[in-house]
Amino acid sequence: MPIYTRIGDKGDTITLSGKKVGKDDPRVDAYGVVDELNAAIGVAIAFTDDNEIREMLAITQKDLFVIGAELAIEKGAKKLTPAKTENVEKFIDEIEPKLPYLANFVIPGGSKTAALLHLARTISRRAERRVVSASRIVKINPEVLKYLNRLSDLLFVLARYSNRKKHFEEIVWKGR
Repeated sequence: MPIYTRIGDKGDTITLSGKKVGKDDPRVDAYGVVDELNAAIGVAIAFTDDNEIREMLAITQKDLFVIGAELAIEKGAKKLTPAKTENVEKFIDEIEPKLPYLANFVIPGGSKTAALLHLARTISRRAERRVVSASRIVKINPEVLKYLNRLSDLLFVLARYSNRKKHFEEIVWKGR
């Protein structure tokens, strides 16, 4: 079976529920950005040599597939559970105490892994915004928003942690 269907040639796609919608449908946009986030995390995994970070990210990738599938099904699929969000919080709670107190914004960068995690963090924020937009039109599991909000926090903490482990000094923005 070929990978192409020609359905998209006129700007449409088929959701997991079998419904034909425009590629600019808010749900399609939301799960498209979630897919982009998953790919960005995959790049971060490919460039890190840190097994601890790699394992946490691999778990989040699987969760993002659940989120993408949930967004692609129109009627009440609630596959993402609070336990998944709690797991992300657990990761944050494990790592944050290992980092110095932060009272300023951090300029993204540092190690390759940290820079890629900062990029993934910004994509996570965009995914969250797209899900918010979609949720104003269709019912979406509120756990998806909680998860994406925590995930961006985790990616930030992991970026800082990577820099710390690689002995890269964080550059803080202190304003004007």
